[in-house]
Amino acid sequence: MTPAARISAAITVLDQILAGSPAEQALLRWSRASRFAGSGDRAALRDLVFGALRQRDSLAALGGGLTGRGLMIGHVRQSGPSLDAIFTGEGHAPSPLTEAEAAVVPPDPLPDDLPDWLRPAWRQALGDQADAVALAMTQRAPVWLRVNGSRATPEQAAAVLATDGITVEAAPQLASALRVVTGDRLVARSSAYLDGLVELQDLSPQMACARLPLAPGLRVLDYCAGGGGKALALAARQPGMQVSAHDVAPARMADLPARAARAGAKVQIQTQPRGTFDLVVADVPCSGSGTWRRTPDAKWRLTAAQLSDLVALQARILDQVAALVAPGGLLAYMTCSVLEAENGDQVDAFLSRHPGFRRIDQQAWTPLTGGDGFFLAQLRQG
Repeated sequence: MTPAARISAAITVLDQILAGSPAEQALLRWSRASRFAGSGDRAALRDLVFGALRQRDSLAALGGGLTGRGLMIGHVRQSGPSLDAIFTGEGHAPSPLTEAEAAVVPPDPLPDDLPDWLRPAWRQALGDQADAVALAMTQRAPVWLRVNGSRATPEQAAAVLATDGITVEAAPQLASALRVVTGDRLVARSSAYLDGLVELQDLSPQMACARLPLAPGLRVLDYCAGGGGKALALAARQPGMQVSAHDVAPARMADLPARAARAGAKVQIQTQPRGTFDLVVADVPCSGSGTWRRTPDAKWRLTAAQLSDLVALQARILDQVAALVAPGGLLAYMTCSVLEAENGDQVDAFLSRHPGFRRIDQQAWTPLTGGDGFFLAQLRQG
């Protein structure tokens, strides 16, 4: 596909997303209907679509309208190629610009690419970093790997990755974390990944897991386990622990046994946790506002009512898991959100309902520190 044809495809997909289709669904629909497109075309289209969604409002201002065409006009205007070279109307290229489109005068400054209703809460949570974090959310997220210490050192993992054309650099914040510099789309097929030397995991949850105090013999429960990334990270840190994983939707953990076997980790799946645990990790459902670089359409789909429902769900989960924490044990509350309603405010409300717990540690990360937005509060019982 030519660059102009890719722009035309992005316009089609973006119009579907703007009409309410989830981004992944719209991309998959286009891919199935476009068998002629190669893997490079599909990857380029994905980059165009996700890049446009990250900067939806600012590109719409540059392009003269909140449509797929407006976003792509804004993208081309911003990125440098000649509009006349792309919007030719020839072959599969989009039609030439109208007089009105050519005469667009963008506002100065451009919009900050945040939903209007969310902006006050965003600024309240992030303070003087609000603008910088909003800007960071318009950029593509880096790919991070967690080195499985039971399989390799970071240096050994980097060397094996290099044989598959993947270059990495060490994270100064955490020895076991590697940032992919080139070859990110090759990771899932690499021998380092298939042999369990590395796992895909963002830097922020890696750092959150690294803050948790572990010891041999601890009983650990990853309560909202999903794919089990945190259970695997904790098991890798302390092989002598008893690590269990639970999710209200067990299908989300379908790949966990294979992932654990690949990593050489022991993780027990519990459909109904029984007894108490020395450490309960609750990475609860949330707005995902810290991960909007990766799922930018979610930024525009979230509503105030949905956020309120999520906050209520988080409170219910916290109340449920409180009973699973052994006396003297630790509850690790996590979100991939940067919003205070889901983070500090949620912890304050929990402590008011459960005076037997006390906060011993609290940490928030943003894309300014290298990874996604993430939150951790450690709450000790007794």
